[in-house]
Amino acid sequence: MSVQTEKDMLCINQIIGQKSQTIMVETDCVVPDIKPDILNTVNTTGTICVYKKEVMDGKVKIEGTINTYVIYIADNENAEIRSLNTNVDFSNVIEVENAKEGMILEENCKLKLIECRVLNGRKVNIKAVVDVDLKVSSNENMEFVRQISEINDIQLLNEQMQINSLLGSGNTIVYAKDTLMLDDVDDLAEIMKVNVDIKNKDTKISYNKVLVKADASVKIMYLTTDGRVNNISNLIPIMGFIDVPNITDDNLCDVKYEIKNLVIKPNGVEEHSVYAEVEIAVNCNVYETKELNIIQDLYSPTVNLAYKQKMIQAMSQKTILKDLCPIRETQFVSEIGNNKIYDVDIACTTLNRNILKDKIMYDGELELKFAYAQDNNKLGVKSINLPFNYSMECSGVNSNSQVDTQMEISSQDFVVLPDGSIDIKIDIDFIADISNNRSINVIEQIDVEENRNNERFSIVIYFVKPGDTLWKIAKEFKSTVSNIAKLNDIENENKINVGEQLFIPMFR
Repeated sequence: MSVQTEKDMLCINQIIGQKSQTIMVETDCVVPDIKPDILNTVNTTGTICVYKKEVMDGKVKIEGTINTYVIYIADNENAEIRSLNTNVDFSNVIEVENAKEGMILEENCKLKLIECRVLNGRKVNIKAVVDVDLKVSSNENMEFVRQISEINDIQLLNEQMQINSLLGSGNTIVYAKDTLMLDDVDDLAEIMKVNVDIKNKDTKISYNKVLVKADASVKIMYLTTDGRVNNISNLIPIMGFIDVPNITDDNLCDVKYEIKNLVIKPNGVEEHSVYAEVEIAVNCNVYETKELNIIQDLYSPTVNLAYKQKMIQAMSQKTILKDLCPIRETQFVSEIGNNKIYDVDIACTTLNRNILKDKIMYDGELELKFAYAQDNNKLGVKSINLPFNYSMECSGVNSNSQVDTQMEISSQDFVVLPDGSIDIKIDIDFIADISNNRSINVIEQIDVEENRNNERFSIVIYFVKPGDTLWKIAKEFKSTVSNIAKLNDIENENKINVGEQLFIPMFR
């Protein structure tokens, strides 16, 4: 016979699978007829755009492109600097055990390496290495027993706990569009290189909506018709709204940005300008902190009870912390000397991460790739590596915590000093998404198996064994914790000693 119970509902966001995988992308590209032959390459860069992702049974599919720019030396008498722009498409299926259609996918694709090899004067081979970090999770509405009212003498072992329950999720598409003005004296010949990053991210909650704000940082290096190299940059503001019912200021918003498409082209309407358009997908998960009183165990001294119990994994103590790591260095690069620096690509890599109590320690490396001026309007490229160590204070984190860290370059400045050395100022934003997983026993259904005759009351003498608790002893002998504590003058019900003699009042 089923027992009448009061139930509650909980939305659990459970991580089904996490996986990191490196994928190789390769293609051949033919030089357009309007461009001169390639002698050799100077620099190759790319921006990853993920335009489709899908969770299927047991696997994940990701489709995208790498917007690639190749700077090369032309095979002609002037050996001029030219560039080649192409898209390197990729589609990859990654096995993820227990993944199911309809689950939530979070992925981070990072361009680890891209290089270009000359096959002949009219064809090149582009090869890229992409690091993919995947996290597949499910949202499950879990019903559990909160209270039992039918049985008067039922004994409940409750545990107070605080977990993060998924309140809602949503997404939107935002666009960064702007016209970037060149110097008035510059007539654009071709775009040589493009860098796009999402910076200055901010989130506000208002009227059941999440307001997302950020800046698309667009940097363009270009070639003029008279053979000079120059660059322009701009922060393009972006804003969007995501509907999430019942959201409040106390909720935690986990927002992710992802570039879906990129258009950079000469402006056909306005002279001395370049049109930039960045399509960005914004995904948001909203969590509320819930205080729960979960029944972990139960019994009755007078009635035999059977119950169904299920173990679930819940998220707790979720927080998103942001901290700034300033890098201040002075480096002498003999190849650059006192020449002008056009642009610097920065790749930030974590070599080692150590999670301690209330602290995360990082050992990493910055790879700086300088594009600088040489004699006769030539372009040089030089890479250097800067190691760094950083310690981030994170209250509540420990070696068992789930920690996902994103590193973003928030600002950079490079000044060539009179002695030829380079004054380097780089600010790295460390964004740590921290949570703890905890196992919870939830009771789904309770049944009465049979009644026992409560004919007489007796006392048993019991000696405490290792691992015993008053609850465990009371349940075994069909007594109650309060009766045992009262009979044995126990002040603290959570403290008993091994070998201690207890008198156990029990029903027969």
